[in-house]
Amino acid sequence: MREIATTDAVGQVLCHDLTQIIKDKKKGPAFRKGHIIREEDIPVLLSMGKDHIYVWERDESILHENEAADILYQMCRSEYMEPSEVKEGKIEIRATRDGLLKIREDRLMKVNLLGEMMIACRHNNTVVKKGEVLAGTRIIPLVIEKEKMEAAKEAAGEQPLLMLKPIEPKKAGIVTTGNEVFYGRIEDTFTPVVEKKFKEFGAEVTMKTLVGDDKDNIRQAILDMIAQGAEVVVCTGGMSVDPDDRTPGAIAATGAEVITYGAPVLPGAMMLLSYYHREGGEAVPVLGLPGCVMYAKRTIFDILLPRILADDPISKEEIASLGVGGLCLGCPTCTFPNCGFGKA
Repeated sequence: MREIATTDAVGQVLCHDLTQIIKDKKKGPAFRKGHIIREEDIPVLLSMGKDHIYVWERDESILHENEAADILYQMCRSEYMEPSEVKEGKIEIRATRDGLLKIREDRLMKVNLLGEMMIACRHNNTVVKKGEVLAGTRIIPLVIEKEKMEAAKEAAGEQPLLMLKPIEPKKAGIVTTGNEVFYGRIEDTFTPVVEKKFKEFGAEVTMKTLVGDDKDNIRQAILDMIAQGAEVVVCTGGMSVDPDDRTPGAIAATGAEVITYGAPVLPGAMMLLSYYHREGGEAVPVLGLPGCVMYAKRTIFDILLPRILADDPISKEEIASLGVGGLCLGCPTCTFPNCGFGKA
């Protein structure tokens, strides 16, 4: 690449797109990379403020911004993703189906630390719809050393930086606990709320049962649902520290692996997450939901449910990390998930 006076550029090949901005009329490329400059282009270029331009001189040690941007895209892409047209060293990555966006954040950081290149993504664990933008890549200079792009590939590693996990319509079971509901002292207003949240993601509640506060009965109800093919089981109520709140003990008594009882999230601090492992290794999520899920607009259940339906295992460390961003502000008009709740 070399710089020359625009008036001397006839016959030369542009090495990058040139954007023209006309207020209220146009903002876009007037000339594309690879365009051979003609005599009639000179006045247009000068009107764009281009007294000097860069033209292409091939150097085997460097890459054009568009070529390098494609390398960044290839480092990011995986199944269910497609690129936009490359423009001025930029590529947008879009989803080809609904799903849960996963990002290898540590590797992404290493790439962005290299400089002269960038990958900007949406938040990790974001639920996205088909056609939505997942990330954008850009090369900062017009050309970049091949050696630097090789370093970027090494920093990214062999696995894609981004992954889109499909959210599947799983068969769900709800175990409603509490003597007050079991004996008809009050109406069960918890189960309909949970059913509605499953329906948001196309999941079907195929099993429902009502038990009291007896630990053995709760335990058996969970196991019966799993035996009948439930792919996720949710227990409502009985999650506090009162003597009659026996749901956590009942879940543990099934033999499920308890990941955490308690989370740094408000609303939702008394949530329990566990996995029951069937013979053969299949893990069935079993959750204990605190009462706030019944009345609060959004809680920890809304943060975790998409990951559960996408078969994305959740660790204790990830639950602990929700302490940053885990405070819902209870806004008069709820905009979740387009807010900071549940995002680092």
